[in-house]
Amino acid sequence: MQGHSGGGEGAEVIYALRNTDALAKSVLTSIGNAGQPTRKYYQRRLPSDPSKDYYFIHRETGKITPLLVEYGFIDTASDANRLKNNLDKYVEAVVKAVANYYGLPYTSPSGETENTYVVQRGDSLYSIAQKFNTTVDELRRLNNLTSNLLQIGQVLIVSEETSTTPPSTENYQTYTVKSGDSLWKIANQFDTTVDNLISINNLSTTVLQVGQQLLVPSTQTTPPPTENYQTYTVKSGDSLWKIANKFNTTVDAIINLNNLTSNILQIGQELKVPSSSTAGNRIYVVKSGDSLWKIANLYNTTVDDIKRLNNLTTNILQIGQELLIP
Repeated sequence: MQGHSGGGEGAEVIYALRNTDALAKSVLTSIGNAGQPTRKYYQRRLPSDPSKDYYFIHRETGKITPLLVEYGFIDTASDANRLKNNLDKYVEAVVKAVANYYGLPYTSPSGETENTYVVQRGDSLYSIAQKFNTTVDELRRLNNLTSNLLQIGQVLIVSEETSTTPPSTENYQTYTVKSGDSLWKIANQFDTTVDNLISINNLSTTVLQVGQQLLVPSTQTTPPPTENYQTYTVKSGDSLWKIANKFNTTVDAIINLNNLTSNILQIGQELKVPSSSTAGNRIYVVKSGDSLWKIANLYNTTVDDIKRLNNLTTNILQIGQELLIP
């Protein structure tokens, strides 16, 4: 895809609101490595409904990872010529980035793989080492070379094989960033760490944008039984935090019980909330040095009972975390 930018140049990648920027960033970087100037990767919202994507391909394609790739903009003859002469190379760069992102084997039309390079006319070990940010000695070691002489068409290993498979997302859910959120706050809410959030979302910064979607650990894989729960209808001014306080429970418990993927509520929405039979439980605030075993002994209960009551799937606690104690 190409267009007119009013004087700018370079490739852009637009990704869906429901997705992270990881694949878009990888694709744009790969196009840049192929020699095309790059501009940015970003999301675009529908003006009439900012909760939705602007483009149909993002809005209507379900739980996939669609990208709009704009390979360049034609404002001048040189823009047109560069795209015309290099478009195959730029397209191949996208294919390579997608294959690498999903951990699939990649072989270019020239016979190269992610870790190999086919020697071209004019190449030397020094120029190839510079191109792949390595050294002549390393290239000689990887290829068992006894001299610096190369043959056109020779296939060289240029790096050790590494796995680029992204982390499995089956144990994660999607969280939409709200005003006032930070990675630290979200990490505490989902019983994880800032480093883990950065890793699974391939973040290059800790700065968040309202509406940005993040993968966060699923706190529960199987919904709890519903016989001890009642239905609550959301009213104007309600929030998950406010409802959790009203029913003496936690935000995580309500999210798990209703399989919510966002903290955003709609007026009239019906939620399952713990019944009043749980109101007799005390609330304990986790302190430094606490563990589930220590807290269970303190209140003459069991670790399993505390985990069940709080819908915990891990024994890891955060200082300041609130627990219901039988």
